[in-house]
Amino acid sequence: MSLPLATLIPGLLLLALGVLFLIGNSAITATFKALPRSQRAAYVFFGIGAAWFLYNVWHLSPADFGEYRTLLFVGFALVAALSFKLVPDFLAVRGLCALVLLGASPLLYAAYGEYSHPQRLCMVTAVYIAIALAIYLGASPFRLRDFFEWLYRVPVRSLVLGGVLAAYGLLLVGVAFTY
Repeated sequence: MSLPLATLIPGLLLLALGVLFLIGNSAITATFKALPRSQRAAYVFFGIGAAWFLYNVWHLSPADFGEYRTLLFVGFALVAALSFKLVPDFLAVRGLCALVLLGASPLLYAAYGEYSHPQRLCMVTAVYIAIALAIYLGASPFRLRDFFEWLYRVPVRSLVLGGVLAAYGLLLVGVAFTY
């Protein structure tokens, strides 16, 4: 992945998320509040995250336990399938966290060693913040539910968050075209 594309993708994602918070109509608010425990979102986010992770496991090199990849693949596929039955609460949040962690790798890899472009740090900073949030929410997924309850308790909070996310997204989109 090229550095401009690796900067454009998080920029567009942040911009879209910020716009959703800025719009803030009742349907969007209800969707955000229902997201942490949504069964549909769990199937989508956790399913995609599990498939991506299993793809990575299947393509392990011999230095990374590649000779045991079939055993690892079956074991992790079993864990992913049983997760829907045994721990369905907040599975959508865990799926989103998995997607953030898996998606961060190609973005950071694109910026690695590009020291002649200091503006890459705008993207790298956003990705590292997303990684920290994904680790935190992956360990305590109920915190996202609590965050949305806090966020929508006072209407201006979602507008401020949306404005900050949209502004940073616009900054990243602009930076993507400066390389």
